[in-house]
Amino acid sequence: MDFLYASLFSLFVLVVSYSLHFFLYHSKLAEDHKLLPAGRIGWPVVGESFEFLVSGWKGHPEKFIFDRMSKFSPIAFRTSLMLENVAVLCGAQGNKFLFSNENKLVQVWWPSSVDKIFPSTNKTYKAQTMKMRKILPNFIKPEALQRYVPIMDVVTQRHFADGWDGKEEIVTYELTRNFAFTLACKIFVSIDDLERARYLSCPFESIVTGIFSIPIDLPGTPFRRGINASNFIRKELIAIVKQRKIDLDEGKATPTQDVLSHMILFRDENGKLLEEHDIADKILALLIGGHDTASSTSAFIVKYLAELPEIYNGVYKEQMEIAKSKAPGELLNWEDLSKMKYSWRVACEVMRLVPPVQGAFREAITDFMYNGYSIPKGWKLYWSANSTHKNHEFFPEPEKFDPSRFEGNGPAPYTFVPFGGGPHMCPGKEYARLEILVFMHHLVRRFKWEKIIPDEQIVFNPMPSPAKGLPIRIYPHKV
Repeated sequence: MDFLYASLFSLFVLVVSYSLHFFLYHSKLAEDHKLLPAGRIGWPVVGESFEFLVSGWKGHPEKFIFDRMSKFSPIAFRTSLMLENVAVLCGAQGNKFLFSNENKLVQVWWPSSVDKIFPSTNKTYKAQTMKMRKILPNFIKPEALQRYVPIMDVVTQRHFADGWDGKEEIVTYELTRNFAFTLACKIFVSIDDLERARYLSCPFESIVTGIFSIPIDLPGTPFRRGINASNFIRKELIAIVKQRKIDLDEGKATPTQDVLSHMILFRDENGKLLEEHDIADKILALLIGGHDTASSTSAFIVKYLAELPEIYNGVYKEQMEIAKSKAPGELLNWEDLSKMKYSWRVACEVMRLVPPVQGAFREAITDFMYNGYSIPKGWKLYWSANSTHKNHEFFPEPEKFDPSRFEGNGPAPYTFVPFGGGPHMCPGKEYARLEILVFMHHLVRRFKWEKIIPDEQIVFNPMPSPAKGLPIRIYPHKV
């Protein structure tokens, strides 16, 4: 009981302290900045964070954005999220401004929770991501990824043989998460053991939820669970790094076999090797991307193909033409994936309706004006994929599933942003494209299916997922 009382008292002190800061600070802002975007700051301490999160939990994250665009301005509005003053810049114009002014007027920003979940020798996550982008180009550019297509094919075939074949019903999201993580383990750190990959995958959902939670470090909170999960995974990865160093020295591993070997041998501009915990944190970040982004999109491809037989038939026809062109046992290659144009338009429409990344933060590095509004230095800014993806101004009948939106030149610039944009566009975009297309190829070649829960809700926490995991009844094609 003493511990409970102490925890509650600590929380009370935190709330009172932040409340005082909240009222004094915002009173000063009202005096100093007459041209701030219109909006509301919500409750003391938490601001509008709760409303922001709840709209996602209820399956409609766009409601938070569109309600305020309607009430305050379709261009920009002011709110308070993650204990920070935030200006939300809306529409294609807002996306273009933030993406094109990276490191000029704004810089990437993550909540303080990120540095606690990814503590890397007191360096900020921002510095780590910048270094990551120097390390990864040799592995994530299209010409480098070509050699991974056959490997992806082998892993994908094994996934369907182990998890889908012989089953009458499966829970889709559980399997797509296992698939995406297993593939990431193979490509990034050469882990082939399925049980080992599953063991490592268990804590990842807690890490992602913790990053986007209110950073209250008390037992049982999502933030604390995120920290604990990160510490567990990091220890496992450091052990993997140590073993790989030994294998490289003994010639049992090669310098070019995967991202891990490359990171171990990488030297920075001063000729220094990366420390083991730095490597572990970078691999952790890559595995998080592999665990959530493509797994979510793959699951929702299953959902929409079940609901839309004509779309399924179009994907099936395209994939069977490719399958018939292959010799028995021949693996997919880069040229095969380049022929999957309709399938990729379908995947893009899925990502428009259910973007794997809802948006991201930036930080103002100087005072500037945006469309007549004053944005003070230090303020945080947020771009939202839904401010364009589900906006009838950019996508007529935005709730309608229509892959033809991506024919020809596709949507207007800065309107379709499932991977962000600018210098900090998701570096794994091309990797995700390959993974999704290989998954679609084997999915439709093997099965038709139907949803068991017809009106299953989508939950955003913060990544989108089916509320019940998308259980389906599967029907193998007759050979």
